[in-house]
Amino acid sequence: MKNFRMDRSVVTKSSFKDADDHTSFYNDKTPLERLEAACSIINQIFQVSANSKIDKTIIQSRKHAKSV
Repeated sequence: MKNFRMDRSVVTKSSFKDADDHTSFYNDKTPLERLEAACSIINQIFQVSANSKIDKTIIQSRKHAKSV
């Protein structure tokens, strides 16, 4: 796996009051708007688009899997 480094130019410091105002912003949104925001953040983190397909070769699922 590659070594990832945090881009420190994006991170900002804020006071507790500012951080509280940030969370109240999402409390005023509908559940659908919050879900869309979460999906957008996840897509940005993994650098994929909303229309890209999921790689299902990584995950395996069985109906009656044996306990390992």
